[in-house]
Amino acid sequence: MKVHCSFLAVFALLALASILVTSAYDPSPLQDTCVAINDPKTGIFVNGKLCKDPKFVTADDFFYSGLNIPRDTSNPVGSVVTPVNVDRIPGLNTMGISLVRIDYAPYGGLNAPHTHPRATEILVVLEGTLYVGFVTSNPDNRLISKVLYPGDVFVFLIGLIHFQQNVGKTNAVAFASLSSQNPGVITIANVIFGSNPPINPDVLTRAFQLDNNVVKYLQSRFGWKNN
Repeated sequence: MKVHCSFLAVFALLALASILVTSAYDPSPLQDTCVAINDPKTGIFVNGKLCKDPKFVTADDFFYSGLNIPRDTSNPVGSVVTPVNVDRIPGLNTMGISLVRIDYAPYGGLNAPHTHPRATEILVVLEGTLYVGFVTSNPDNRLISKVLYPGDVFVFLIGLIHFQQNVGKTNAVAFASLSSQNPGVITIANVIFGSNPPINPDVLTRAFQLDNNVVKYLQSRFGWKNN
């Protein structure tokens, strides 16, 4: 009963937060690029998804099950993000909201530094202890951080690099609501050192003030083998 009530409280909070965010923020692009074309026959993506005829809508279009199930965090960073976006709930199309569950392994499980190019995020801790923060834009690059406990809430602003790390001895779980049906995720290390094709190591050597061999090693760690 206690766990059931906790989940109800979490979802009530996230639903309220989503309503407030969507009422204060203009609609945003739903993919990274939308290059204009003159001939619609050659188009592939639109800013959103095509809509089902309302008379064929069912309850399943607004339903997802299983967000209460713990995820396996045995991976290099020690965390798993389970998104509930428009791809999981078709009824979210044009609604400007989505949800994620984040599971963190004990002793340092990390949701690595990343950004959401199309959404502000509001996170609530359900279990465990998290060290969280975001960094403001140039020139200040100020770190805004805090340690959170069950029931605590924190906001990560749209486009800013942010992270969460489990600093406790037990598993941690958080839920977050985002102000887009498809917020996008740019994980900094993956993008910089694992791009396809890889960025010229000379660029990263100068940008990060690192030895060229260190850059090549990092690229190999994120999926690229250098000669």
